[in-house]
Amino acid sequence: MRQAEFGGGGSHIRWTETPGAEPARVYVHGLGATSAVYHAHVASRPELAGRRSLFVDLPGHGISDRPADFGYTLEEHADALAAALDSAGVADAELVAHSMGGSVAIVLAHRRPDLVSRLVLTEANLDAFPPPTAGSSGIASHSEDEFVDGGHARVLDGVGPLWAATMRLADPRALHRSAVGLRRGSEPVMREMLTGLTAVDRVYLQGERSGALEGTDALESAGVRVVTVPDAGHNVMFDNPDALVEAVAGRA
Repeated sequence: MRQAEFGGGGSHIRWTETPGAEPARVYVHGLGATSAVYHAHVASRPELAGRRSLFVDLPGHGISDRPADFGYTLEEHADALAAALDSAGVADAELVAHSMGGSVAIVLAHRRPDLVSRLVLTEANLDAFPPPTAGSSGIASHSEDEFVDGGHARVLDGVGPLWAATMRLADPRALHRSAVGLRRGSEPVMREMLTGLTAVDRVYLQGERSGALEGTDALESAGVRVVTVPDAGHNVMFDNPDALVEAVAGRA
């Protein structure tokens, strides 16, 4: 396990990694998740073996610190991730990122293009104010104090065992602020950033069960390869890991 300071207050973002060839692959989890749980089984596949792989937990999640005075916006998460990659000596990385982690990866690529050469995004949030059915919407529907004082426990009871297994490891205040930041989106918004990253190889995976991705034609016109993954919902890495492996390996 390795760590790097972020935010200027002595807090640390942490990750585990496996050695291998460069450029590194950096795996980034979604809201209320952890990177190793969601991606280690993909990174260990023979098709992807031999590459340096980092499994980074964003602030407030998993093994990383959860400072009470941190804002947990997409930009702040991206800056913390940049601190981890700078400390690890990573440049021109391939970021394999899910859901909110995909939004963070897009913001990172926009702010620090030296760190990112490729994006493999799995159902990344591209727009502000996702629909009420989104997990972030349910969390952000509470005030911060309401969520900390009981809403977190109620959400854990309602999300099902898979998400709850890692969400219970996230700090409730950090989880709420992250959800609010995700709903607020970035400036410019993540979709606009993604279409503008013309120097970056970009793949977007959409689970078939999640429905069609809005704005696919415009994304593809901007050079983003959009792949609809059969037999998969939001968690493509669990529902159809073969498809994610193919995308990361450059076969999608």
